[in-house]
Amino acid sequence: MTKSTKALRSVIALAGVSAFALTACTGPADGGGGSTASEKASSVIAYGTTDKVVALDPAGSYDNGSFMMINQIYSFLLNSKPGGAEPVPDLAESSSFTKPTEFTVKLKSDLKWANGHVLDSKDVKFSFDRQKKINDPNGPASLLTNIESIATPDASTVVFTLKQANDQTFPQILTSPAAVIVDDEVFPADKLLADDEIVKAKAFHGQYVIDSYNKNTLVSLTAWPDYKGVLGKPANAGATIKYYTDQTNMKLEVKGGQIDVANRSLSATDIDDLKKDSNVKVNIGPGGEMRYMVFNFDTMPYGAKAPDADPKKALAVRQAAANLIDRQAISDQVYKGTYLPMWSNVPSGFVGANESFKQAYGDGSGKPSLDKAKKVMADAGITGPVTIKLQYNPDHYGKSSGDEYAMVKDQLEKSGLFTVDLQSTEWVTYNSASKKDSYPVFQLGWFPDFSDADNYLTPFFVGGGFMNNHYSNPEVETLVAKQLVTADKAEREKTIQEVQNLLAKDISTLPLLQGAQVAVSGTNVKGVDSTLDASFKFRLGTVSK
Repeated sequence: MTKSTKALRSVIALAGVSAFALTACTGPADGGGGSTASEKASSVIAYGTTDKVVALDPAGSYDNGSFMMINQIYSFLLNSKPGGAEPVPDLAESSSFTKPTEFTVKLKSDLKWANGHVLDSKDVKFSFDRQKKINDPNGPASLLTNIESIATPDASTVVFTLKQANDQTFPQILTSPAAVIVDDEVFPADKLLADDEIVKAKAFHGQYVIDSYNKNTLVSLTAWPDYKGVLGKPANAGATIKYYTDQTNMKLEVKGGQIDVANRSLSATDIDDLKKDSNVKVNIGPGGEMRYMVFNFDTMPYGAKAPDADPKKALAVRQAAANLIDRQAISDQVYKGTYLPMWSNVPSGFVGANESFKQAYGDGSGKPSLDKAKKVMADAGITGPVTIKLQYNPDHYGKSSGDEYAMVKDQLEKSGLFTVDLQSTEWVTYNSASKKDSYPVFQLGWFPDFSDADNYLTPFFVGGGFMNNHYSNPEVETLVAKQLVTADKAEREKTIQEVQNLLAKDISTLPLLQGAQVAVSGTNVKGVDSTLDASFKFRLGTVSK
C-alpha cells in the first residue's frame, strides 16, 4: 500500500461486497419458544459474497472464502475479540511461553464438539500434526514451519516445542488458518475430508453449526448454544450465505434492501455509488489486503524449464515489467483510489514496511521508466518482444480484475518489449491450476492471516511458499527466520526491511495494490463495523438487525 503512509492510512479501500437475503427461520439464539415466526426470521442474518469455498477442511484451504466459513464453525486455541487483533484464549484457558522454545496451553474443561465427541488435547495435537503431514498445496501448513513437536501430558495440556526460540509471531500463528482445531474422531490423519462428510458428522465447535450445505450456492447456519469460546453468544439466531457469480446482481439486491450484509466483491464504482444510497451503509475497516503478480520461475519466459532457459534473461523480464507497471494509473482509473499503489511485499502501515520497489524501479518516484526497462532487456541480450502468458481471475478478485489486467497488458505492450496473451479462469479451477505450473505469470491477492509483517513473508518465501512458483533464496529464508525470533523491535524492523530489499531484486512477486476491508449493510443492521478489525476475520456473530 503506498504512496505515503499518511495517505494510505486515510484511504477508504475495497475488500468487496455482495449479497442476498433469505427469510428462513432457524430459531432464536436463546432457544426460547416465545418468539413469533416473523421475529425468529428477522434474527437470521443474510450474507452474500462472490468469494468461493475451496474446502471446509482446514488442511485443504488457504483462501479468504473458505476461511470466512471456517471462522463461523470452528475454534482456535487462541483467537481475538471483535474490534482487535490481540491473541487471547479461545479453546484455551491460559497460554504462555514456559521456556524460550516451549509454549504451553491449558484447555478449558468439559469441551465437546457439536456431535457430542469430547474435545481435548488429543484433538489439538492431531490437528497440527495433520496439517503438517497432509501439507496440501491449497493448505496453510507453511505457517507451521517453526513447530518441532507437540506433547500432550494430559487431556487438558498441550506443549508446543519450537525449532527457534522466542518466536515473536507464535501466539498469532495460533489464531491463523493453520491452527484450526478439528475432531480427531471424524477427520482422517493423512488425507482431506470432503465438505459433505464434515457437515454430516457435525464436526463443529464454533458460534454456528451448518444446517444445510449446497457448496458455493447456499449455506444455512444456526447459532450453537454450547459454544464456549471467546466470541460468546452470537447476536443473531443464525445466518444464510449465498454465493454469487455476478456482482451486478449483488449491487441491485443491496440497493433493493434484500441484503443484510454484503462482503466481497463489488467494483470500486459500485461502492462509490452505494455510498450515495441512503438505504445502505458502507462499513470500512483497517486494511492489509494486497493484489500482486506472481512469476513462475519454471515456466515464465526463460524460466528454468523453458526451452530457452536462462536465469539472467528471466530476471531481466521481471525487472523490465517492474519498470513499466504504472500502479498509480491503475489505482486512479480502475479503483478510483479505493486501492493505492503498493511498493513492497509488506504493506505500508505494518512494522518494517519500506518502499523497495519504488526505489529500485521506474523513475524512483513511482512513475514507470521505459528507458530503464529497455536497458535491462538489452543488457540481458534480449531482442524483440517477449511473449508473456498472463492469467487473472474475474470472480474471486472481482470484475475490476479485468480492467486492472487490461491496463497491465496495455502498459507492458505499449513499451514494445512485450506481447501479452491475457486470459482468465474461474476461481475453483484457477486456485488449483496456479499451483500446478499452469500459469507462467498470474494474478493473486492476499488477505492476511494475522496482523504482523511476517504474514507477508513466511507463507510466501519460506520452504517454497504456498504459491509453489519455484522461487528459492537461502539468504531470504535466513533473514525471515531471523526476524521471527528477534525480540528487539528496532533490530527486527531492520531485518524485515533487508528481506524486502532482497525480494525487490529477485521479484518472485510484483506487488501492485493495497486496500482495506469494506462491507455494505442495510441501515437497520448493526455490528458490521465491529468485525472489520485488524484480525481480518469476518464474524457473523457480531451482526444483528
